[in-house]
Amino acid sequence: MGHGLRFSDDLSAWRRWQESRHRTRSLARRARHTVRRTAPSQVDVLTPGADSDVLVAVEATHASVHRAVVAPLAHLDAASTSVVCPPGWVAPMEFASHQRTTLPVDEIARILTPDVVLAAGHYTEIGAAAHHLAEQRAVPFLVAQHGALTPYAPPLPAGAHLLAWSEEDIDFWRSGRTDVIATVVGSHLLWQAGRQPTTVSEGPPTYLGQGHAAEIPRSRMVEAALRFCREHDAVYRPHPSETDRLSLLTLAGFERTGVTVDTTPTPLGELTTPVVSVFSTGVLEAAARGRNAWVDFPRPPAWLEEFWERYAMSRYGHAPTPAPAQPDIEPARRVAEIVMESVR
Repeated sequence: MGHGLRFSDDLSAWRRWQESRHRTRSLARRARHTVRRTAPSQVDVLTPGADSDVLVAVEATHASVHRAVVAPLAHLDAASTSVVCPPGWVAPMEFASHQRTTLPVDEIARILTPDVVLAAGHYTEIGAAAHHLAEQRAVPFLVAQHGALTPYAPPLPAGAHLLAWSEEDIDFWRSGRTDVIATVVGSHLLWQAGRQPTTVSEGPPTYLGQGHAAEIPRSRMVEAALRFCREHDAVYRPHPSETDRLSLLTLAGFERTGVTVDTTPTPLGELTTPVVSVFSTGVLEAAARGRNAWVDFPRPPAWLEEFWERYAMSRYGHAPTPAPAQPDIEPARRVAEIVMESVR
């Protein structure tokens, strides 16, 4: 596999691949569709009460998307910024007085007329609707990178302006395309982690689970986690997405073999133990906080070794992963500056 995305410009092909990796869920969804036509998802639109220049799409509520597109809200003028988000999403204080309207996601163009759109991509329902609106209005669509990139990341929208973590990520995500412009802003996720150092403790490492990941067969991920935890007395910390029936059965199996499974709600940033994972961004977060962090996976595919190299992640048994380089300007502030520069 070459350097770059497997699906560099074909979102439909990426979605088919995603479905192929989650067959049970996909079959269940298709079965529901044969029984009844599924209505478009409902979303909340927060508006300042008048036409707004900026639209920010909050596609999901997890931390990485929050750092990428919600954190810049603190540096944007709320009086000229609208937000489209999941129903009930709690907005920052500056947006608490915005008018909240609930409507089908495919109807957001009825009440929004932005001059620039900021999102984490166009691969979710909210992101796709925001991108469609940007296309309709012929306005810039800015994509803020929210996570580390594997070859199976979704492609960028045509004509997008990518706000990336690094030059290496720009090269990787564009994958030779010339229709996408890009600017390095850094990672707000890692910038924030670097300003929140933690107490470092010795002892058994915490293994950050990724049983939900589609890039590597689950059987191999489980085998790698179980082997490492048993050999190094590591504590297994499931990913928040490891809540499906198969994941719960797997966790129960871990416990039967003597592996400790940590399901406490303690935020990752508050852990003090060393960290190990396959390709979790949590390895970089831990390194940014000054903690020892490594990656580990037996017989890694070529793309995974390239991933480790691109993000300077160290394999277990070697010197810990170095703290990521940080930009001079807070990434969320820089994203907001570029958003405002893009208003026509």
